[in-house]
Amino acid sequence: MGAALTTDGRAIVADDMHLGLRAPNLWFRVRLRYPDPAAPGGRVDVSGFSLPGLPAVVVGSNGHVAWGFTNAYADTADWFPVRPCGEGQAQDCDPVARHVETIRVAGGDDVQLEIRETAAGPLVHADIDGQALALRWVAHLPGALNLGLAGFAYAADLDQALAIADQAAIPAQNLVIADRHGAIAWRILGPLPARAPGCTGLRPDGSTATCTPWPLASASVPVLRDPPGQRLWTANARTLDGEALARVGDGGYALGIRAWQIRERLHAADRFDEQALLAMQLDDRALLLEPWHDLLLGEARRAPAGSALRALADAGGDWNGHAAPESVAYRLVRAWRLAVHARIARGLAAPALARLGPEFELPALPQLEGVAWPLLRQRPPHLLPAGFDSWEALLEDAAAEVRDALAAAGPLAARRWGEENTARICHPLSAAVPALLARRLCMPADELRGDRIVPRVAAPAFGASQRMVVAPGREQDGLAHMPGGQGGHPLSPFRGAGHDDWVHGRPTPFLPGPARYTLTLRPVAARE
Repeated sequence: MGAALTTDGRAIVADDMHLGLRAPNLWFRVRLRYPDPAAPGGRVDVSGFSLPGLPAVVVGSNGHVAWGFTNAYADTADWFPVRPCGEGQAQDCDPVARHVETIRVAGGDDVQLEIRETAAGPLVHADIDGQALALRWVAHLPGALNLGLAGFAYAADLDQALAIADQAAIPAQNLVIADRHGAIAWRILGPLPARAPGCTGLRPDGSTATCTPWPLASASVPVLRDPPGQRLWTANARTLDGEALARVGDGGYALGIRAWQIRERLHAADRFDEQALLAMQLDDRALLLEPWHDLLLGEARRAPAGSALRALADAGGDWNGHAAPESVAYRLVRAWRLAVHARIARGLAAPALARLGPEFELPALPQLEGVAWPLLRQRPPHLLPAGFDSWEALLEDAAAEVRDALAAAGPLAARRWGEENTARICHPLSAAVPALLARRLCMPADELRGDRIVPRVAAPAFGASQRMVVAPGREQDGLAHMPGGQGGHPLSPFRGAGHDDWVHGRPTPFLPGPARYTLTLRPVAARE
């Protein structure tokens, strides 16, 4: 948020990247301070989150600008139909280069992996309808990745930060930046396909435009700077429309409910501070499930005695509208919604299943809510999935699945959300060692508040891999969380440091405290 929304004219960045969780954490909290004539004032002082071994702060603040990002879910890949040249063939076909990779196997024979590559990309599916499919993917191309984001440590203001972003190459992200003067901006960070008009590879109907495989472009992406409302938010949802959306594409962006909840809270007040933004990150209100809870109660009242719908409604009498560990109702309503979604999705995909048979794989449908809810409100007979006499029968069948699955573990009224949403944040080696030792390699099995459909994203091994709220130039007021700690040794006294604060949402400082231990590295020549 920009300067107009804080009491002292500061701009604030809040960032929590949702990733798989492990111990030690993927990220490493760091503060780097060193003289450099290229930095503002001749000195770098940058704090935030890095990756072990990476000479850069990935998200953080340098006293002049603060930045963070989330996955942009851009469409960065296309299929291109090609006709691979056969042996001795040189015309009316696509030349193929062959590369052989050797995979050395411990205790076994080497494995040879042949990769066939065309100008459009590597061949992934061969001999489909007499052709082959080449995958054109940003990550395969030169220039897709560099260390350009390290330059943010040297940015003096928003203009410089945006110029640095033009040269940075990482998987496409929603970047938000603020500077100490109160200016803010959003843009896509990372290269995107520079598709020519109509050049989008294989279309859903199997046809394709005749075009040259696209190169990469980073500098001409959409940018939104200092919007009139002084508020910017993303939450992995769609951020664009019109021509800009057509260019960036849909790479599976998230349902907009989390972004909407954040937007509503941002517009509910005209003054904010770091604590207020942390509260938004910890918001576990299940607004998406409110109408589903009402639907369940309404269907249960009309259902006969002994129905599964009545069983769920009776067991879930503790509805409080939050993804709370103690809530039975949240777990039941959530599971019922997903079961209803699954039946609707199978019904909508029936033509594809009939044509492809066992080879058909139902894709992820993150926007299915926008189809499922209108169907349930209108209940058109011609769109009722096969196998059900009525929409009411579909809802009862979904409820029966939930009831039977959860009742297998005990009384339905005891199946709390925390029982399912229990942390499994472990060292990668924990799966390969005996159970007694594996427990030593995991964080406590806390019951977690939140879910994937609320701003406080939390699943057993997935969620906010860090939380950061910071104003550039006011880092001493900033807040930070990190699950799993960054100590990798299971016997270290610092193992899991800060994890419990992340679990319970207790505010902890963005900056490190006073130094307690010092490790000094001296070149060999200096010691002699």
